[in-house]
Amino acid sequence: MAKVQARTLKTHAKLLEAARDIVASSGYEALRVEEVVLRAGVAKGTFFSHFRDKDALMDQLIGEKIDEFLNEIETKSPPQSVEELVDILVPLSEFMTCERYVFDIILRYSGSLAEDYMGPIAKTFERHGQVFGEWLAGGPFRRDIDPYLLAEGIQAFSVQAMALKFCAAHNTIPMRDMLHRYFKAWLIVG
Repeated sequence: MAKVQARTLKTHAKLLEAARDIVASSGYEALRVEEVVLRAGVAKGTFFSHFRDKDALMDQLIGEKIDEFLNEIETKSPPQSVEELVDILVPLSEFMTCERYVFDIILRYSGSLAEDYMGPIAKTFERHGQVFGEWLAGGPFRRDIDPYLLAEGIQAFSVQAMALKFCAAHNTIPMRDMLHRYFKAWLIVG
């Protein structure tokens, strides 16, 4: 049984590595299941025994990348101004909007798809809320509401700013400017 499990883990890792290579060279939207299995040297059915579909693979790949950004964010000191907060979030926001396809996957997978399953992207949203809630609890921002609610507002305004990047009427406004405007209105009293 241990051999079967080890082989299964190795195959899963090969599929992920093949997918990461494709994304690195061609982008997320260009990834095709057929190319993943070809590069991994496995049958197409094997792919589907590891991932429900291409989007489930993307949930894992994009969730990993968001976690890398959150790892970096956690090494930083809590922001002491809206400007510092924006500086911290811009790189993550730029990744999340690097392709329309990536942003669409993030939106679809940011919440739990089922009560008994929480995927990698949904977990990153939960983690984001924890990190920023803890930061906001001790920062110079408004104190009339719970810091975790403030963190949820940061997420909501971030998603709004990212969505506007794909809106013809608003896509000329830099992400930094949109985030700054929203966060200032949300976090600063008076």
